[in-house]
Amino acid sequence: MTQPEGTGTGRRPDDAYDVVIGGAGLAGSAAAILLARRGARVALLERRPDPDAYKVLCTHALTACAYPVLDELGLVPALEKAGAVRNEARWYTRWGWIAPRAAPGGPDLPYAYNVRRSTLDPLIRSHAAQTPGVELLLGHKVTGVLQDAGRTTGVRVETPDGERELRARLVVGADGKDSAVAKLAAIPTRRHGNGRFGYFAHFRDLPLPGGIGQAWFLEPDMAYSFPNDDGVTVLAVLPDKKRLPEFREDLEGSFHAFVRALPDAPPIDSARRVSKIIGTVDHPLVTRDPTAPGIALVGDAALTGDPLWGVGCGWALQTAQWLAEAVAPALTGGGDLDRALASYGRTHGRRLRPHQRLAVDFARSRPFNPLERLMFAAAARDAASARHMYLFASRLIGPLGFLAPAPMARAVAVNIRHRVRGPRRAG
Repeated sequence: MTQPEGTGTGRRPDDAYDVVIGGAGLAGSAAAILLARRGARVALLERRPDPDAYKVLCTHALTACAYPVLDELGLVPALEKAGAVRNEARWYTRWGWIAPRAAPGGPDLPYAYNVRRSTLDPLIRSHAAQTPGVELLLGHKVTGVLQDAGRTTGVRVETPDGERELRARLVVGADGKDSAVAKLAAIPTRRHGNGRFGYFAHFRDLPLPGGIGQAWFLEPDMAYSFPNDDGVTVLAVLPDKKRLPEFREDLEGSFHAFVRALPDAPPIDSARRVSKIIGTVDHPLVTRDPTAPGIALVGDAALTGDPLWGVGCGWALQTAQWLAEAVAPALTGGGDLDRALASYGRTHGRRLRPHQRLAVDFARSRPFNPLERLMFAAAARDAASARHMYLFASRLIGPLGFLAPAPMARAVAVNIRHRVRGPRRAG
C-alpha cells in the first residue's frame, strides 16, 4: 500500500490515493471526511465545477437515523446555525392523524433535520474540502475504471485540463442511482417499478399545524409537506400513475387541485411559490450489490429507495459511515481489503435490504395490507403505538422490530378496544 506523504491535501506525483470517490454529494463527501479522519488519502471527484452545486430532486429530509453520523461529522452546529428544522412529523391515515409525542416523563423523540439541499450540499462539500487528507477535484467526470485481473484499481477521468488516470486501492461510487461508476464497473443493476409519480415545489408563508411536517397516506396516493431552513416549506404530491394524464395536461392546476383536496390541506392558495413545480414521472427503485473487488457503492448508487419515505439522505450518511468503519483499518494498515469490503456488504444488506423489500412492495401503488392496517390504525389511536411507528419511520428499527410480537399484540388490543368502545359511545 502506498503511504500518505505528510498531512497536506495535494495529490501525489504518481496520482495514487488510498481511495478515489466518484461524486461529492452527501454520501461522497461524508465518506471522504470519515475515511480521511481515519488516516486515508482521498481524492473526492465531482463532475460539476461549481462548489455550490446541489441535488435538486430530493425530499430534503434527514431522518433521525442520520443524527449520529451528522454528530460524528461535526455538522450539527452548522446545520442549526443554517436554520435546519428539527423534523417532527404527523401522518394522515383513514383512521385519523398519527401524531407521535414523547412519553410523559420520558426522553424526547429522536430527530434529525429538514434542510434544503441548496444549503446542505455546499456545507458538507466545503467541510470535506477542509478536511486534511481530502483533495476535492471539481469538474472531474469519471469516464472509465482501471482494472487489473478483474479488480478495480482506479479511474479514468475527464478534467478541464484533459484526461487523467487516478489509481487507488479502493474506488467508491457515490454518484447516485444512475451511477456511472457502477455502470463502468459492470455491477449488475436491479430496477423495480414504481406505480407512483411525483412533483414538488417550495413555498413561503405556508403554515403547518404545530410547524411540523405532515404526510398523507391516501391509499394509493401520497403527499407530504416539510418545513425547511429560511422559512421555506417543501410540498410534494405522489399520485398513482393512473392520474398522470391529468398532470401532463395541466401540471400547475392538477398540483394545486390535488393539494386542496387533502384532508386538513395546507393553505396553498394563500402561500407564495418560490420555485418551479418539478418532479419525475418515473422513479424506479434501484438495488445493486454494494461491493465488488476494489470497489464500494454508497448512498443511492448502491440502493435507491422510494422518495415518498424520505430515507435517501439518511441512508447516504449511514452507508458512508459503515464503509469508513469497515475499510479504513485495511486501507491505512495494509490489511485485507476484500474482507473489509465483505463486512461492509453484510452490514449494508442487513440494515437496508429489509426496508427496501417493503418499499418495493408498497411502490406497486397498492392500499395497505392487513399488517399495515393493523399497525397504522393502532398508531392513530394509541400514543405508544404512534411512538413505535415513529421509530420505524425514522429507520431506527427495522421491519422485524416494527412487527415484533409485543407491539403487534398491543396493536391488536388497541384496535379491539376501539371497536368495543365505539358502539357504546355511539349508543
